[in-house]
Amino acid sequence: MISKDQATFENDRKYILHSWSVQSKVNPIVVNKSEGIFFWDSENKRYFDMSSQLVNMNVGHKNPKIIQAIKDQADRLVYIAPSFAADVRSQLGEEVVKLAPDNMGMVFFTLGGADANENAVKMAKMYTGRHKIFSRYRSYHGATYGAANLTGEPRRYACEPGIPGFIKFFDPYVYRAPIPFENEDAACRYYISQLREQILYEGRDSVAAIVMETVTGSNGVIIPPKGYMKGVRQLCDEFGILMVCDEVMTGWGRTGEWFAVNHFGVKPDIITFAKGITCGYVPLGGVIVNKKIANYFEDHLLSCGLTYSAHPLACAAGLATLEVYRESNLLERSRTMGLLLGKLLEDIKARHASVGDVRYIGLFSAVELVRDRTTREPLVEYGIDPDRIMPGIVSKLTARGFYTYHHENSIIVAPPLIITEEELREAMKIMDDVLCEVDGLIANLPKKQSQ
Repeated sequence: MISKDQATFENDRKYILHSWSVQSKVNPIVVNKSEGIFFWDSENKRYFDMSSQLVNMNVGHKNPKIIQAIKDQADRLVYIAPSFAADVRSQLGEEVVKLAPDNMGMVFFTLGGADANENAVKMAKMYTGRHKIFSRYRSYHGATYGAANLTGEPRRYACEPGIPGFIKFFDPYVYRAPIPFENEDAACRYYISQLREQILYEGRDSVAAIVMETVTGSNGVIIPPKGYMKGVRQLCDEFGILMVCDEVMTGWGRTGEWFAVNHFGVKPDIITFAKGITCGYVPLGGVIVNKKIANYFEDHLLSCGLTYSAHPLACAAGLATLEVYRESNLLERSRTMGLLLGKLLEDIKARHASVGDVRYIGLFSAVELVRDRTTREPLVEYGIDPDRIMPGIVSKLTARGFYTYHHENSIIVAPPLIITEEELREAMKIMDDVLCEVDGLIANLPKKQSQ
């Protein structure tokens, strides 16, 4: 007789389709338990959860307050349609709006980040009467059909030919820019001027919204240069375009603020969120709109609807999660532990030839790997990794108990906000050790000849 864990594995491979994977190459870890910043496999091996799963478990695993809130709500009211008022629904709506920038007015709850972004696009079109939506190439906004068209990176390809009116522009990826900018201000001026010109050529009166991840997430934690977000805000004001900030990853303390826009001194017209509002305990997302948009829909049809919008179990989990953030002072912890993470990352960059750049804000960071630090030649060409170099590096980390994921040449480091200094140092020592092996690997890889 096979064990329960072996049966779990075999049934998974027999019946479950895994996302973003060639199914024959899938070899899932069987997980039996989790707590804090750790989870354990069927062999009782412990893993540091250094990506907070999918950058969503900000408060860590098995938080008793959130679990109890879900149980209590299940005993009282498991589900009621979105057309009804329910106490946890109303209370969470009030909390979300109060924690958002002070120009925000109301919230529309969704199941997650993808449908939050889709509904934000719909609202922007309804409110402005325009049909074009700008978003960036190095972006991920979800995998549903509309969100995939909003997405700029290769995960959109399966949804092409796409929906008319979705326009892409390049984000300010200064490390990879072919122009040697003198400083961040120079980079900002360049990218904003390029965006302004593109708006003009697309027709200033046809653009409904510019949608951006406030800090580009899985595509490398690309932090906008000084003045960039304010520059986009000014363009939106000039042309009557709505500024939509996707805070699905960056919201709820991940960067040390309730929302990452607070770092940049701007107030968007729409904010989308998910992930950290319930930290994965129950699915929930949402769209926060400013007061002008909220007032518009007082007299105009809001053509948005979801069966599970503002699910009572999710709202109860959301309320409890916000209490955890406050009671455990997790925003301040994200800031202070983020400073330590930044120091550890800079130390790693200084020691390893394979590390081209490190980027970090709060407990949200990425390590970008290269073949040559001088030329900044990437370890693998964009979208092409036939030798599976990057998956191999991540597998080495996983084998040593450091769980995370990569996208292209960047390895994400985004642990739960509850991580301690001791835990962070221990986990990053694993990365340090693995990068020693990567240094040896790149020494034997061919490099482009200097021009």
